[in-house]
Amino acid sequence: MKNIGLSFKLAFVLPLLFLVSCKTTQERVSIPVRNTDISLAGTIVKPDGEGPFPLIVLSHGAPSGASKRAKYGYWVKPHLLDSLSKRGYAVIVPMRRGYGATGGQFVEGYGGCNDPDYYEGGLPAAQDIVSTVEYASTLPYVDKENILLVGQSAGGFSSIAAASMNPKGVKAVLNFSGGRGGRPNKSPGIPCHPERMAYAIQLYAETIKVPVLWHYIENDKYFSPEIAKQWFDAFEQGGGQGKLVIQPSNYLGHSVFVSRGGESIWGPVFDEFIKENDLR
Repeated sequence: MKNIGLSFKLAFVLPLLFLVSCKTTQERVSIPVRNTDISLAGTIVKPDGEGPFPLIVLSHGAPSGASKRAKYGYWVKPHLLDSLSKRGYAVIVPMRRGYGATGGQFVEGYGGCNDPDYYEGGLPAAQDIVSTVEYASTLPYVDKENILLVGQSAGGFSSIAAASMNPKGVKAVLNFSGGRGGRPNKSPGIPCHPERMAYAIQLYAETIKVPVLWHYIENDKYFSPEIAKQWFDAFEQGGGQGKLVIQPSNYLGHSVFVSRGGESIWGPVFDEFIKENDLR
């Protein structure tokens, strides 16, 4: 599917295809990481009822510095979880190694701005996400054949990396402002060695078998529209199939997906992608 939507304003509000009014329950869980003795701290929010519910594995970004990563806690954002669960999804939020309530060694380093290796840096995060898929698939209220990987910033990039491992049951990836190496203060819009990120994405794309939504914002100070287009081109060159959408936003920028009020921008695109790919 080579369907690219660039820099458009939604002239109308698409119907929110799956919105329901529902109560939810929240639970904290421990997620074993495959091939290690480590467990991730996580949170699951699910609609009331027995299910089975389709599942979203929701992946957070990567703030710079150990102290900021530690402050992530369980990264529970009620407004975002509500936006996803009211669409009928159970949502699991794993805290990857080195972040928040999981803590421990940070394993996602890519070598710094002068000599980044984004491909290798993405693999440990991908392992944590795949482990979360495997854990959640054992839960009786989860539809293990209907799983989405959804992430913002480093979480979006990590979700693409995870999709390259073809975890069972994953039907699509929704990448919101995904990438690594952003320098919003020193070099707005231009990350460290974006061509190396393009290389990593192309390698990942070679084994990705599911559609990927690429959603970016025009005034993103981490990854400009030009960079997003380069990365999406690399994704297609590697054999990936998906859709790039770049939208205007007057104030939310890089954080549109996780910000209050952001659903008015990303929500219709999310719903349209689900409908286009017959994911529900």
